[in-house]
Amino acid sequence: MKKYLVLAGLLMPLVIHAQTITDRDSIRLENIYLDSAFIFEIENVPGEKPKVLHAEPLYIDLIRDLGARKGEKEWNYGFGMKADRNYDEYEALVEYEWAPIDRLGLEIEVPLTFYGTSARNTTPSNRIESLKLAAQWSFLVSEKYSSTLALGYIHEFEFTDLDKIGEENLYKGNIFNPFFIAAKRWGLNYHTLIYTGPRITREFGNGHSEHAYEIHTNFHYMISGTRNFIGVEVNKEIIHGKLISVVRPQMRVGLSENLMIGIVTGVPLNRENRGLSSFARIIYEPGFKSMH
Repeated sequence: MKKYLVLAGLLMPLVIHAQTITDRDSIRLENIYLDSAFIFEIENVPGEKPKVLHAEPLYIDLIRDLGARKGEKEWNYGFGMKADRNYDEYEALVEYEWAPIDRLGLEIEVPLTFYGTSARNTTPSNRIESLKLAAQWSFLVSEKYSSTLALGYIHEFEFTDLDKIGEENLYKGNIFNPFFIAAKRWGLNYHTLIYTGPRITREFGNGHSEHAYEIHTNFHYMISGTRNFIGVEVNKEIIHGKLISVVRPQMRVGLSENLMIGIVTGVPLNRENRGLSSFARIIYEPGFKSMH
């Protein structure tokens, strides 16, 4: 009897270990099933062109989903704060994006900027920054390689400061911003994306243009069977030969089928002028429904 008890004592850890492995395998298989079912549901809608599910960055967001389908639409409301050495900067935006035909996304956005009080009296003027009009065309959607390529263009009609309206022309200049996007999903959960292109600012009356080049790189992990994700967006600009970078850890959480919220923190790698920043984006997609 004693021998059996000893044997049982020796075997018990092995049984527990085997059960743990079985449980882990079951969870892993369940996650794989959820991922596969959700991705298939998004990418393969009967009667619609196929698309590849990609994680969309939250700060420099896309004009519409890559591989957009006709009829898709989305409202975005954004709010953020940036800490400066001399004052705090508050930003807000309202944007509407839609797809009038397959693979083409259009967007209209109005960004606003407001400033806190400054002890040094160097606070810039509050502004309705511009009226932004944009288009994005997904010219290659590869189901085989889980990749999408797109070209786009943003045109901003810049407005003058709020306290100068009536003294100066309301419309003060243009910003021209063509861009290229390459995105790939690795396996079921991992997403990478690069967004790059020049930005040219030309204001009336000063006779010169300011040139910058943007390189935004993104890495995200999408939670199994959902559109929730965690990730990082690295925004880089080359201005006058100098690289300015901000790292933005972020997460997106679904509150319902057609309502999500994104939360972003900004950590500058060039600390001459800026401190930490924060940004939140509310994303509402009328008519979006998940079948699972």
